[in-house]
Amino acid sequence: MSDSSFDPRALRDAFGAFATGVTVVTARDGVGQPLGFTANSFTSVSLDPPLLLVCLAKTSRNYQAMTTATHFAVNILSETQKDVSNTFARPVEDRFATVSWQAGGHGCPLLADVSAWFECARHELVDAGDHVILIGRVLAFDNSGRNGLGYARGGYFTPMLAGKAVSAASEGAIELGTVLERDGEILLLGDDLLRLPACMASGGNPTETLKTHLEALTGLPVTIGFLYSVYENKASGQQHIVYRAFAGPGVPAEGQFIALERVEPDRLQDPASRDIVRRFAAESTLGNFGVYFGSETAGRIHSISMGGAQR
Repeated sequence: MSDSSFDPRALRDAFGAFATGVTVVTARDGVGQPLGFTANSFTSVSLDPPLLLVCLAKTSRNYQAMTTATHFAVNILSETQKDVSNTFARPVEDRFATVSWQAGGHGCPLLADVSAWFECARHELVDAGDHVILIGRVLAFDNSGRNGLGYARGGYFTPMLAGKAVSAASEGAIELGTVLERDGEILLLGDDLLRLPACMASGGNPTETLKTHLEALTGLPVTIGFLYSVYENKASGQQHIVYRAFAGPGVPAEGQFIALERVEPDRLQDPASRDIVRRFAAESTLGNFGVYFGSETAGRIHSISMGGAQR
């Protein structure tokens, strides 16, 4: 397949498999007004001299101002700042009205409560297809020590939340379950009564255990996504950790992929699975996912929005 025949959406989805942090890039426009946008295409470049880069789409509303500004800042968002990411990713007129910030030594807006920030002088501008690469020389920085907000496959993830979930379920036997999705369908096992794929944790890394099990079960390539549900069955004392996962192409050796709108909840073998599938179908429609903590009958959903990070 030549590069001219690539499906842009498929290519974007493939790029999205790479987990990144989330930043808000800020500067001042020609009349001194603050501007900013969400970006996950950011990386360090050099320690000596201290250089970093961000990528900016040529179609961005900030393109002219950003490519002519002499200074800019990169704010690495912390894992509590999903709302900030969404604000700066949307066409909001006054994005800075809802966030706390201050001007840096070179005038760039620096956001409060971020993981780290870097104030830079424009070092070089490199043309790169439908984007430009903005290379900055770091003039000042600060590192708060907060965990960063993660982003992959179109959704946010928070390292602290994942760690708490696994720690909370670490005592006793743990069943690892998954909502294995592909193109709006999920994999279900069984004939009359349907069930989500699952296996028992065997020690070590739970995502590696689950990935190995799913690939052996289906014969398909599988990518494990993020936590989706953590609950205890009060009757049995069994701990359950459920992940979202993504299947590659092919016919599964076991089970069948069923479109979410065609799944009959009453055919699922237990109430917890019914609740998981119902919630997943509803959240897929809204594009706004969460992580459930609790028991099989009562708990709380921590919302993790799907919007936001853009190049």
